[in-house]
Amino acid sequence: MGVLSITFHCTKDKLEEWENYIDETLVLMTENLMDVDKYILSEVHSDYIEDGKNYNLLLIFDNDELREDFIKSELLNISERIEKKFGQEVMIFNTYLNPKKTRL
Repeated sequence: MGVLSITFHCTKDKLEEWENYIDETLVLMTENLMDVDKYILSEVHSDYIEDGKNYNLLLIFDNDELREDFIKSELLNISERIEKKFGQEVMIFNTYLNPKKTRL
């Protein structure tokens, strides 16, 4: 199993536009990903972030190779689209998760 956590940080100024983008575009892109077995799209609650908000997309792949293929192609495309639309107002942070034990 390969797991990838993608955190999106959006500044306060673009929150409404970003939330519309999530609902209208990001969800559709995620639903159409061929190699993603399961996913969770979340709004992240944090007491420490005051300038904007975080959102997280947790992607679960059948194996690490599919995760790597996604990172090299699809994630690059998604990141470029977001950067083109939002510039520095939405930052993307990737975290590779390597499960030691799971029960899903």
